[in-house]
Amino acid sequence: MTTHPSQTTDAAKWRADFPVLAREARPGVPLVYLDSTATSQKPVQVMEAMDRFYRWSNANVHRGIYGLAEEATALYEGGREKVRQFINARTVREIIFTRNTTEAINLVAYSWGRANLKAGDLVVYTEMEHHSNMVPWQMLAAERGVEVKAVPVTDTGELDRAVLTQLLAREPKLLCITHMSNVVGTINPIAEIAAEAHAAGALVLVDGAQSVPHLPVDVQTLGADFLAFSGHKMCGPTAIGVLWGRQAILDGMPPFLGGGDMIRKVKLYEYKYNDLPYKFEAGTPAIAEAVGLGAAVDYLTGIGMEVIAAHERQLIAYALERLEEVPGIRVYGPAAARRGGVAAFSFGDVHPHDVAQLLDRAGIAVRAGHHCAMPLHEHYDLPATTRASFYLYNVPEEVDRLVEALYQVKKLFS
Repeated sequence: MTTHPSQTTDAAKWRADFPVLAREARPGVPLVYLDSTATSQKPVQVMEAMDRFYRWSNANVHRGIYGLAEEATALYEGGREKVRQFINARTVREIIFTRNTTEAINLVAYSWGRANLKAGDLVVYTEMEHHSNMVPWQMLAAERGVEVKAVPVTDTGELDRAVLTQLLAREPKLLCITHMSNVVGTINPIAEIAAEAHAAGALVLVDGAQSVPHLPVDVQTLGADFLAFSGHKMCGPTAIGVLWGRQAILDGMPPFLGGGDMIRKVKLYEYKYNDLPYKFEAGTPAIAEAVGLGAAVDYLTGIGMEVIAAHERQLIAYALERLEEVPGIRVYGPAAARRGGVAAFSFGDVHPHDVAQLLDRAGIAVRAGHHCAMPLHEHYDLPATTRASFYLYNVPEEVDRLVEALYQVKKLFS
């Protein structure tokens, strides 16, 4: 039997920081939250930081010369510096605040892509990508004849490296790849793949929406040129995300949006845009959200990303072992040692939506659908899966409740 994760971690203690986990899904039925891949819950430390900002420091940032505005600016830019340290970027100029991972990837597509790609140029992505790392490139292909090709996955949910090598031999301009799949949980060896891509002359854009909240990520060793991730999946608030890019590349990219704060000077018929990172941050930014994201970074750093990753490795190993006990369950993806805390599964002929609805009656919150990864589901000839995803605040007893409820689902449908 896999070692019980609660024996080696402080997950039960961390849970106390997340008020929602103490509530009942319905009277007498405790909540089991297993949907952190969609969005994480928020600790009180993040809520208090945002509340404190709105109560005592609220003002617009950057141009005010009165004390309150300067205080708000310091808090906002403090959030940026915390993110820089968290991913070990060389400078805060490389940290661009966006609304989410999707907007960060679209920023690259609209700015770098439209400035550097022409008809016939090749962009490569993978079959396991979230739609947000496919659709912007498909739109660019339709707009100007850029070619897109996908690296297939194996039946174990891992990249077909032979096909990747073949596509890189065609000298693509860009490789778009997820660090960790939001469906099968596969953790791709980005540093190794990025080195291969760079040798072929391609830049590398990494979707870090699932990796940055769960694994130690150091952009100086990752090997990528762009990294996109979201605050709301890493204990932070919604409506704020991050695009990290190498400064030399970002410097050469035109602005994405026009308006306030992204400009240095405007005349009636011309303008000059601002320096990094502000040339990509038009308009009033998500100030309180940046403060909240900084608090989330403090929270995760205080625990330690290695500690969180180790806890999740133990928890997913335990979950995979327990799920295998249930007749009819098929979990997709690689072994626990090569995946994050995600378990997407089918359950015989029972539709995933029915599974999720019945689990909800037992107080267990999971997600059912294609998880914004329809091509990956097509690979497995599935319309949808049920997905249980874990984070630092989950404990093995919740895995046990999930398995017990799945036995009840099986009993009902048999």
